[in-house]
Amino acid sequence: MFRIHRHQEPQPGQSRTVRFEGRDFDGPVSFFLVDAEPGRGSVLHVHPYTETWIVRKGEAEFTVGDDRTRAYPGDIVVAAANVPHRFENVGAQRLELVCIHPSDTIVQKNL
Repeated sequence: MFRIHRHQEPQPGQSRTVRFEGRDFDGPVSFFLVDAEPGRGSVLHVHPYTETWIVRKGEAEFTVGDDRTRAYPGDIVVAAANVPHRFENVGAQRLELVCIHPSDTIVQKNL
C-alpha cells in the first residue's frame, strides 16, 4: 500500500514551502521542501534531533551554534541535535532546500 501527498500550487502571497509530517502517512521521517526568495530563511531554532539540509538550488548561509557556512547546489549540511541553527537565502535567485527531520513529526522550538 502507498499514500501520496499531491503537490498543490500555492495561492498568491502564500508560502511556497511544503511541510510534510511522516506521521500523517505512517512514515518515520518528516521534512520541509523550502522554496524561498532572496533574503528569506528560517528563524533561529532547535530540534531534539539532528537536522539535515540538502541544497537543490541557490545559495544559503547556515548558522549552527557559533559557526556559519555557505552552501550551494548539491551540498549537504547537518546540524547536531539541540544546537540553535537557521538558514538564509543569500543568493540572487530562489533557494530550494530539503530539510530532513528524522522524526515522524517536526519538533521545533523557535528562539
